[in-house]
Amino acid sequence: LKNMQTRLLEEGSLLPEEARLYNTLEDIMLQLGGLQRIGFSLFQRRAPYSNPQAFVAVVARELTPYHKNEERLIQDLRHWHLQRYAITLHASSEARAQRLREWLKANAPGVSVGVQVGTISAGFELPSLKVVEIADGEIFGRTRRRERRSAMDESAVPSFTDLKVGDLVVHVVHGIGRYRGVETLESAGSTRDYLLLEYAGQDRLYVPTDQVYLLQKYVGPEGENPRLSKLGGNEWQRARSRVKRSVEEMAKDLLALYAKREATPGYAFSKDTVWQKEFEEAFPYEETDDQLRAIEEIKRDMESPHPMDRLLCGDVGFGKTEVAIRAAFKAVMDGKQVAVLVPTTILAQQHFNTFRERLVGYPVQVEMLSRFRSTEEQREILKKLRRGAIDIIIGTHRLVSKDVRFADLGLVIIDEEQRFGVRQKERLKELKASVDVLTLTATPIPRTLHLSMVGLRDMSVIQTPPEDRYPVQTYVVEYSDSLVRDAIARELGRGGQVFYFYNRVEGIEAEANRVKELLPHARVAVAHGQLSETRLSRIVLNFLAGEYDVLVCTSIIENGLDMPNVNTLVVKDADRLGLSQLYQLRGRVGRSNRVAYAYFTYQPQKLLSPVAEKRLQALREFTELGSGFKLAIRDLEIRGAGNILGAEQHGHIAAVGFEMYCRLLEEAVRELKGEKQRHEVEPQIDLKINAYLPETYVRSPRDKMELYKAIVACKSEADVDEVADDLVDRFGDPPDEVVNLLQIARLRTLAYQVKITALAQKEDRVVITFAPGLYLTPEDVFYLSRVTRRRLAPTPDHEHQLVFRTAGLPPRKIVPALLEALQHLKGVVAAHQVKYNETGG
Repeated sequence: LKNMQTRLLEEGSLLPEEARLYNTLEDIMLQLGGLQRIGFSLFQRRAPYSNPQAFVAVVARELTPYHKNEERLIQDLRHWHLQRYAITLHASSEARAQRLREWLKANAPGVSVGVQVGTISAGFELPSLKVVEIADGEIFGRTRRRERRSAMDESAVPSFTDLKVGDLVVHVVHGIGRYRGVETLESAGSTRDYLLLEYAGQDRLYVPTDQVYLLQKYVGPEGENPRLSKLGGNEWQRARSRVKRSVEEMAKDLLALYAKREATPGYAFSKDTVWQKEFEEAFPYEETDDQLRAIEEIKRDMESPHPMDRLLCGDVGFGKTEVAIRAAFKAVMDGKQVAVLVPTTILAQQHFNTFRERLVGYPVQVEMLSRFRSTEEQREILKKLRRGAIDIIIGTHRLVSKDVRFADLGLVIIDEEQRFGVRQKERLKELKASVDVLTLTATPIPRTLHLSMVGLRDMSVIQTPPEDRYPVQTYVVEYSDSLVRDAIARELGRGGQVFYFYNRVEGIEAEANRVKELLPHARVAVAHGQLSETRLSRIVLNFLAGEYDVLVCTSIIENGLDMPNVNTLVVKDADRLGLSQLYQLRGRVGRSNRVAYAYFTYQPQKLLSPVAEKRLQALREFTELGSGFKLAIRDLEIRGAGNILGAEQHGHIAAVGFEMYCRLLEEAVRELKGEKQRHEVEPQIDLKINAYLPETYVRSPRDKMELYKAIVACKSEADVDEVADDLVDRFGDPPDEVVNLLQIARLRTLAYQVKITALAQKEDRVVITFAPGLYLTPEDVFYLSRVTRRRLAPTPDHEHQLVFRTAGLPPRKIVPALLEALQHLKGVVAAHQVKYNETGG
């Protein structure tokens, strides 16, 4: 600030008496003197200043967006008003502010609410200060920009906008480097923004923002730090070659298995019956598009004459069980038996209850084989199974014992296969050879891995959350008795239940007694892995039945249990746990239409390690539904890859990063299947024009990255218009540099459509280079020359180039004139395509 102050004074832009407005943080703190100060932090900590009593640490609660739910908004506003909160609604424009004032007058009379023109990224509540701020996008429901990717960009990291200074990135050509931020540079007469990457030996690489598609955020095992690549060396190419050889071998093996299965005769199930349609229509909820697609894919596999082996991936609570029930019902309708294999007795009981409730009213016999059944009961069940009196049998690894025989097994459903032992997996392989198999997994499978596995493994992915499901409100805070007491009391007050996670058997009873002291009226139970399976199962099932309010437990609750009434989670010493474990724990709550809360606590005044703080911070950031797919950029993604690809690929993934691994795998699969590699060329546009996002317009580096990525991803005029509207909505009218950036984006969309590979400005002309395969007739060239007032002309020495003459055009008119010329060229190319189609060419 002092440097800025000196520069402005020297320029004459600042009067001496105005200099006092520019102060350093130290100056400001000195002037505040003994006043109370408020510090905002993601983690509650002691004050960083000498007088801790004069510093209040405030943790903000995020608000659940209202998505045009006026009734809930009115209720909340009245509640805050009665609690004497200061309420402010933020509107991005005066028109929206006026609209909000009229709405408040009509719907919330008497409620004191301030309306202010200005933008905040998201609303929040400060309970300790009785302050609440709401963004208008959370009320009106701003439509999020849909993700757009070119074929080249399919393997680009979905969370690229989460890139932070210091993060590792993979450049497709140059290898692993460290991201050092965005720098604005002037080169060859124009000013642009560049991404600065640092390589081994402190070498630097400046990547233009229109080449973000060449970058991928490095994803590797947690805690691993790969060496930076050396610019200009061949070390990166050697690493890529090693990984490519490995994935080619793996792809060959997987393709051989795939081909073998396709050649094996199996049972072709019949088309859906009337009962099937009636059964599916009785489902009390609205299916998501992903669910419907998965169901369709599974049915298609079942109706084929080859054994099905399909993997169904879906985040926790996204409706995989309903998909499995429908597949089971289809099998039973054809007189076949179904085996549902689960890793734990508790989960077997829960699936047993779910299947029976869903199939009530139909002549389908459902049974369970587990330790809950006595020896005599098990013997009777096995007899019924052998003679075909049981249609669906649900059980643990007991189901793959040698004494279990079926009358006519047609479908095996496996929940979380990776949790079974080697011996059980071998038995499962025998079953897979002759019957249809559907495997369910809650491990998030990244889209890039899914794409690259196409043709190697039949896979369905459910990424959409069910309707009326809210994200889990996640807090990362210091542990305190008052926090735990308030969190549990609030949940019990609305008739819910609580998981209290304490991951050490030693001391868990003392921890449960502590909870009882804090809440004497709460019914508290303890569950951990050292209890006998019968006792453990009874405790958990009694908790599920509502006989306890709080379950003090270890990681036994990770195993996919569905308890919709449990909507508060308290985790003690969360900094000791891995990210994937924390994520799985959070998935145990928020499985109903209630807002759920997760409190990840660490010991007061404890200095967190950088790794632990990063884990907790990542978990706090990814609170939205389906965030398992975003958390995949950490170790969770590697875990998912290991479940599908095998542990031996772990080192190869670490060597080049997850995204590059997936790209090489996809290439290997295409080569082995004899498919053409897709090499869509990204148009290179080099014009002497200032085109970037100035800091005076977009201050946040994160917002800059998001916008550059969105601009590069545009493939049509409508896409550019949407980005432009978003910019105006969020940041106001754009300056010339931003207008130029959008104009270049429009040029790029046209270049895509007419297969232009480059637009390069040289003195008084712009050279337009085409991809091979696009030829213009002399008549075409004459027409283009005429409609562009002789600005477009051919180059005698290059048949794949045209020249656009810029002589006489003011600099600001060059891009609009180029846009007009390319529109004419697009028309010519389209006319050629029509003739081509009409002649059947």
